[in-house]
Amino acid sequence: MKGRVVMTLFLFFYTSILLMNLIQELSDTDFNDLGKLLLGGFAVAVAFAIAFTFVRLRLRDSKPSASTFLSITDLQNKERIERTRS
Repeated sequence: MKGRVVMTLFLFFYTSILLMNLIQELSDTDFNDLGKLLLGGFAVAVAFAIAFTFVRLRLRDSKPSASTFLSITDLQNKERIERTRS
């Protein structure tokens, strides 16, 4: 499962690097356009955060975590307890 998460994060990271590179190549922006770019970047960041949270919740719901209960009773004692109960 960790490999899939790392690959997904790498995919998102790589796409964000490509988008930043594309924005940086737009060199003919003046001061008025910077506000639009900042607002657009914020909107993209919020959309990315919502999508990432949705995907993580969907993955968590599709595969419930295993029980973290750890029994400290040894096997012989457990068998003896089960015999006395029946």
